[in-house]
Amino acid sequence: MKVRYRATAGIALLAMAVAACGGGGGAAQKPNAEQSQQAQEQMSQTPGVSINPVAYEQVKDGGTLTLSVGQWPSQWNTYHVDGNQADTADMMDTILPQLMVADEEANFTPNPDFLTDVKNEMSGDKQVVTYTLNDKAVWSDGTPITWKDLEAAWKSNNGKNKKFKPASTDGWDRIESVVKGDTDKVAIVTYAKPYPEWQGQFSRSPFLHPAKSVETPEAFDKDYLQKIPVTAGAFKVEKIDEGTKTLTVVRDDKWWGKKAKLDKIIFRTIETPAAQVNAFANGELDGVEIPPGSPADLKRAKEVPDVDIRKALSPNWRHITVNNQSDFLKDKSVRQAVQYAINRDVITQSDLKDMDWPIQALNNHVFMNNHKGYVDNSGDLGTYNLEKAKQLLDAAGWKQEGEYRKKDGKEFTLSFVVPAGVPYAKTEGELTQAMLKEAGIKISIRPVPDDKFFTDFIIKGDFDLVPFSWIGTPLPVGSLPQIYKTGSESNFPKASDPAVDAAIEEAVSEMDPAKAFEKANAADKLIWDMVHTIPLYQRPDIQATKKTLANWGAFGYRWRDYTQVGFTG
Repeated sequence: MKVRYRATAGIALLAMAVAACGGGGGAAQKPNAEQSQQAQEQMSQTPGVSINPVAYEQVKDGGTLTLSVGQWPSQWNTYHVDGNQADTADMMDTILPQLMVADEEANFTPNPDFLTDVKNEMSGDKQVVTYTLNDKAVWSDGTPITWKDLEAAWKSNNGKNKKFKPASTDGWDRIESVVKGDTDKVAIVTYAKPYPEWQGQFSRSPFLHPAKSVETPEAFDKDYLQKIPVTAGAFKVEKIDEGTKTLTVVRDDKWWGKKAKLDKIIFRTIETPAAQVNAFANGELDGVEIPPGSPADLKRAKEVPDVDIRKALSPNWRHITVNNQSDFLKDKSVRQAVQYAINRDVITQSDLKDMDWPIQALNNHVFMNNHKGYVDNSGDLGTYNLEKAKQLLDAAGWKQEGEYRKKDGKEFTLSFVVPAGVPYAKTEGELTQAMLKEAGIKISIRPVPDDKFFTDFIIKGDFDLVPFSWIGTPLPVGSLPQIYKTGSESNFPKASDPAVDAAIEEAVSEMDPAKAFEKANAADKLIWDMVHTIPLYQRPDIQATKKTLANWGAFGYRWRDYTQVGFTG
């Protein structure tokens, strides 16, 4: 099961495909030098994209692509904090505009279907981006796509009106104005402060939405609630079936761009990874994701006749979020004790064993292992140290009394929230439970309904520890304020540190890429110290598909073009 959360340009999304295979919670050994070298070599051999590229002319016209999602959304507004999920983004990808698109090397270019030109210039100390929209670009109700749609996106996401509930204000809050250019098709976006990762705005999740559906708090909340009233793309909605939790999109004959090869795309809600793989093996799906911690599912998929296993390095990563506002975890030294007591190598090895994926821990909150900006910033906190954990807990007044620690007569008990329909999550909780018990901390594993996992628990802060994945983007620095800055809707642990906020501001304002990487790594060191999130590993992007499926699979940093997707036979 998959759910993502994303910011504007920094785009990060939540993924619920949690994982942990194998039982017990003991101490796996830290990988030795030889194992680490093997992991690095394996990573260097993993491609950046694997989609069976086929020229448009050679893809068969027609056909139906059937895919699965793990969670059925109620909120289809991808700006909204409740609608910023991976499954929602995957479906809306087929029917909403994205002005800029990225390739497998994280280079951005204008999407010619929606933009005929874009200019990014400095005017004094202000940044001005001028978008020239395609004259042919219209919404499905016939309304032209204009500068007004960009203005409404800015006003609903910039955080000034607290009645709006955006997933992130990042980037939007730096915009000073969005005004009309020479025509309604020209939007001039002026940033009061430089924003180097501007390309991610008005792009993939949140996609551009029509102004009338986001310009008021009421429309923002309700226009796309359990419905998709307006689209703009190569496909349009044929049916939303709430009973079967299925979305069907069909080719839109009014589309002004290159004709889509497929007649139809069907997204079926199948909640567990194992059930998704079973559906693929039975011929009900054309492609399926194999999440971490699922070696049995990977093996099953490999046995399907005419299967193609496609793998790519992606900007996605697995972690445990630590609630900084929990009664037990408000003290930073106690959070650090929890960090020291969790052996990240145990979880990483458990999740990735037999997954044909590099077994390598992630020691950065911003950059993936294969990113040129990656630096190991974990320091001492990244190393399992049970004795240090015990010392910190003793100093904080949590004294060992029997199996567990107590303070003022209260037992130290943390809730580890997991989605009930994902069995791997429970096992991962059991690993953490066994580790923290050695430090005198009791873990209560708390299964919750899958469809409420994010909306009712993570977003509302009803957890102490919770595992999920961030689905990243080609613009990693931009995710810093979304996930870690004080007050962000997506700062789920409600962590707050003025030093972290200042360091983030430095990083996201830096126009020189090399210096931005340095400043992002400086912020990362502070985030490690704060114990906002415990990174585990770079998440596998493994897709099992039919061999005849073209231009679809493991995309890595690349964004999808559904006009090219289809079959070769």
